[in-house]
Amino acid sequence: MYRITTVSDRIRVPPEKFTSNLKESVKQSIKEKLVGILDPRVGIILSVIDIEKVGEGKIMANDPGVYYMATFKLLTYKPELHELVHGEVVDNAEYGSFVRIGPMDGLIHISQLMDDFVSYDNKNSVFLGKETKRTLKEGDKVKARIISVSFTEQNKVGLTMRQTGLGSVAWIEAEKKKKK
Repeated sequence: MYRITTVSDRIRVPPEKFTSNLKESVKQSIKEKLVGILDPRVGIILSVIDIEKVGEGKIMANDPGVYYMATFKLLTYKPELHELVHGEVVDNAEYGSFVRIGPMDGLIHISQLMDDFVSYDNKNSVFLGKETKRTLKEGDKVKARIISVSFTEQNKVGLTMRQTGLGSVAWIEAEKKKKK
């Protein structure tokens, strides 16, 4: 889920940035320090939205930079359990599909792809349902649900498409047409 999060932190502004506007210098320093980082409390930090407050600067011994206490807003993405997500299949492996959901990838294990016996065509990198004849290949748009989130040494997001209304967008559209 995307969120705008308000954070207070001590930010170091290096001497190269002293000639710029203070808020702009602090914003650039925050971007360099935080954007792209995964913090388990807030998720992946995507962007600095706004600098709300910059406190008085402090100089530390043996450091030419100035440290400011700042309050700022960040755009973050943190996957939540049971959240419905839309994504694109970016890679297939014999054990499942990797789906890009916003700024990160989740894995749909082969057992969670569909309610059918699923085989994997290694040559074409495609999953095939035995009875339904549904296929899942790279580039397919999908709708899935998050079933597990783990932020440890290896950040993992587990997805499922076995519930009603989930799966490849092409499968969902075909079901809608079939019902009409």
